[in-house]
Order: sequence, then C-alpha cells, then structure tokens
Amino acid sequence: MRLTRFVKKKKCRSLLPLFLFILLSLCLTVILPNHFTQREGFAQEQAAKQAAELSNADCIKCHANVQGIVDSKGTKHKTAVACMDCHKGHPPMVAREKIIPACSECHAGKPHYEISGCNTCHSDPHAPLEMKLAANLTDPCLTCHSKQGNEMKEKPSKHINLSCTGCHSVHKEIPLCMNCHQAHSAEMADKDCMTCHPAHQPVAIAYGPDMPNKHCAACHKNISDMLTGAKTKHSQLACVFCHKEKHKNVPACETCHGTPHPAGMLQQFPQCNMCHFSAHSLGKETKTDGS
Repeated sequence: MRLTRFVKKKKCRSLLPLFLFILLSLCLTVILPNHFTQREGFAQEQAAKQAAELSNADCIKCHANVQGIVDSKGTKHKTAVACMDCHKGHPPMVAREKIIPACSECHAGKPHYEISGCNTCHSDPHAPLEMKLAANLTDPCLTCHSKQGNEMKEKPSKHINLSCTGCHSVHKEIPLCMNCHQAHSAEMADKDCMTCHPAHQPVAIAYGPDMPNKHCAACHKNISDMLTGAKTKHSQLACVFCHKEKHKNVPACETCHGTPHPAGMLQQFPQCNMCHFSAHSLGKETKTDGS
C-alpha cells in the first residue's frame, strides 16, 4: 500500500511541470493578446481624443511660420480646412508617416486629380497655387484650362507649337506680347495688342466699334495713306464702320449706297470698282508725280 502511494505521488510530481507549461501557454494565447488589443484601442482612443482637442491655436505655437504661409497663400487650404482636417493627430500618438495625408483624400473626381506626382508642381501644400512649373509643360495644364486649349485648336496659329509653360513660366503669369512680338507701330503699347489679337487665337482678329484708325493703319499703311490722301467722304469714316467686327470683312458697296446709277450703266459696268477702282480712293488716287 505504501509503495502504491509512493508511486502515485511520484507520478503527480512528474506531471506538475507539464501542467505549469500548459497553464503558461494559456496565459500567452489568451491574456496577453487581449492586453495588447486593449493598449492599441487605448492609443487609438487617445489619438482621436487628441485630434478633437487640438486646434489651430495649438499648432501655431510650434508652426507659426507654416501658419504665416497659409494665411498669405493658402487659398482654400486656409478658408475651407483647418490644420487638424488634414493632419489627423500628432506624434507620438500618431505615427509620423500617417500625419501627412494623400492629396487624393480630398481632391478627386476631376481629370486633373488623376495626374500623379502632385508635388511636382504643387511643391508646398500650404501654398497650393504657388507652383513651380517645369519647362515644356502642356497636358497637365489643359486638365484645368481646357477652354484655352480648345481655343488654340479651333484657330491654330504659331502659338500652338509652343508649350503652355513656354509663355506662362509662372502660374497665372500673363506675359507681355512684346516679349516675343514687335509692335506694329512705334506708338503701340502692349495693351493695344489684345484689342485685336486674343492670346490663344491670335489670327482670329476681332475688334469693337471704337477701334481707332491708327491701329488699322499700323498694318495697312498703304491703304490708310490712300484713304486719307484721296480726301473723299470715305476718308471721314472709321475703318471699322465698313469693316465691322471681323478682320477681312469686306462689305458690298450696295450695303450703304444702294443702287446709285441707272440700270443701263450698271449693265455695262456691273462692278463698282470698274470705275471707282478702290473703295479707299474712289478713283481719286493722290498723284505722286507732281502733275
């Protein structure tokens, strides 16, 4: 009997380490994961609490220079969002790599936002329209400025061979025409160019009823000299009185003069310039030979 008890007691002692090992394993698989989950949840809760509590006033304490840029150049990044709308928390509660949001989190749904590498042009998100434009850039520009691109295609000129940044090296910069083009006359200023030549359709010349004759004479000097030298009633009219609105618009004489001659004369001379030679001189060209 004693021997039997001794054997059983010895067996229990030999099983004790196994029992402790199983118990420890249960602790590791059940208790510790729950502990880490609770800690992670606590960290997330603290980060959310911190994000709710922080304000622009808190951010300025350390980032006054950034706030200065936002105030002066932030555009909608100043008026539509606050610091914490973009930056969801602050280290150490939020990992540093998670503080800077992807542009696509807010900017989506337009062709322009499908372009990769936003910071190629928008190098500072706190001043999003202060852009550094690369040379020979066109396609990305047209995703926002499609109207200008369509204008250039509709009325092609030598300008279509240029990239957008060939003229606009800085965003929203409008260069002077005379940086590349010579004035038609000495008295012409850069602002006068745009009265006839839209920048993206320079050959689609158009003008209003107040266009002065001197601007026409800058390109059409011979015709201007003929008109003023003949001293007919036509010389008292503005060029745009006859050539209305659109360049190269030549009206029929009958528009103003109706039918001024008998039918027999018109049958023999059906074209006005068969007698009057030119609408600018009416056959009274200024003599230059002194006779």
